Amino acid sequence: MRIATWNVNSITARLPRLLAWLESSGTDVLCIQETKTTAEQFPADALRELGYESAVHATGRWNGVAVISRVGLEDVVRGLPGDPGFDGVQEPRALSATCGPVRVWSVYVPNGREVEHPHYAYKLQWFEALKAAVAGDAAGSRPFAVMGDFNVAPTDDDVYDVAAFEGLTHVTPAERAALATLREAGLSDVVPRPLKYEHPYTYWDYRQLCFPKNRGMRIDLVYGNEPFAKAVKDAYVDREERKGKGASDHAPVVVDLDVQDA
Repeated sequence: MRIATWNVNSITARLPRLLAWLESSGTDVLCIQETKTTAEQFPADALRELGYESAVHATGRWNGVAVISRVGLEDVVRGLPGDPGFDGVQEPRALSATCGPVRVWSVYVPNGREVEHPHYAYKLQWFEALKAAVAGDAAGSRPFAVMGDFNVAPTDDDVYDVAAFEGLTHVTPAERAALATLREAGLSDVVPRPLKYEHPYTYWDYRQLCFPKNRGMRIDLVYGNEPFAKAVKDAYVDREERKGKGASDHAPVVVDLDVQDA
């Protein structure tokens, strides 16, 4: 079973590449972030033609998450229970679903903007709500993973130059502590390092030739419980999909599992 996560940075803009990638990669379940569309505008019909069901939590131009699956899609939960919201609005940043023998959460953690910005405090509160929401599934016997764009680089090795991020979000001790606390719920990073590349980054800014110069960050993660981690047979960042015209600024992260059908 092949499961992946991908911040597509607008599913409308990325649809031709997404459809081609699904066919070439043989992915069974894909967690998507930054759909940047409404649920009504989500291309469910195009995905259905490839054999994928869709569950979507999206309200407009920003944010938005989805899970698509060709192995079943049940018990969908839209939104994060206990979501603290920002400026009185609960943003579409989390969706969970059972796909065959596996349950997944697709998450798009708040960016945080700046350390002194209210969005940064919201980010830390959101992590607390996420931990509470996933605790039950994480402790269960079914393979389970929280996947998506966490907007945190877990270690200094997960950014091209930690000095370039001094005083900025994504690398602060508080953010990394929030990520560590999530792992304490019984989850672990199932993508090994190093992979094919010495630094398996997942995100490269469009500006300043960041991708050709490999000035990236590893912020797209797959955190699985023990049954999920034991089933992992391979994992990789599909760096090739970041190349070329019309690419997202994120690359897919792919995990192959040896699991029995539900």
